[in-house]
Amino acid sequence: MWHISSKIACLAPLALAACSSAGGLAPLDGDVYAPTGTPAGEQSVDGLLVGHRLMKAGEYELALDAYYRAASEQGFNVDVLSAIGSANLQLGRLGQAEQVLRQAIEKDETFPPAWNNLGVVLMEQGKYGEASRVFQLAFALDSGQSAEIRENLTLALAKREDPAYSAPEEFRLVRRGPGVYQILETP
Repeated sequence: MWHISSKIACLAPLALAACSSAGGLAPLDGDVYAPTGTPAGEQSVDGLLVGHRLMKAGEYELALDAYYRAASEQGFNVDVLSAIGSANLQLGRLGQAEQVLRQAIEKDETFPPAWNNLGVVLMEQGKYGEASRVFQLAFALDSGQSAEIRENLTLALAKREDPAYSAPEEFRLVRRGPGVYQILETP
């Protein structure tokens, strides 16, 4: 059976620890609010870079947040719009992905990753003819240098010729810079 003095002896260190001034939640410099922005003299991490890493890790919702943060810093340029469209595609939001990728193309009609990723969206929607044309354009703009775009074009042409074509199909999302995102087509 515990005596009152035993209970006090057990609780005394906790009470003393709570009274110590270790910093804890005390306000810094009298400011009671959380810090905002980037500390003076430091640069923030590029939202596109963070988003690309999150996409690679399969964290598509977090990547989308990072891409929107990038948009607030750099504006809705072709890179940001293409990235947002790709994240929406990975989240299964095909309508949103198509709309945003078309906006990216309006910003820069010569940007192969946006055309390629739009082609992937169209394939996911079963629009094989339009997807084939989009992949052909992406391939031409890329001068045939991207193996991913070439593979997407080959698969799209096969699917356009025979909609029942059911070989294991893997369409690849591409982005500017290193790395490739993959999406599997569902039959």
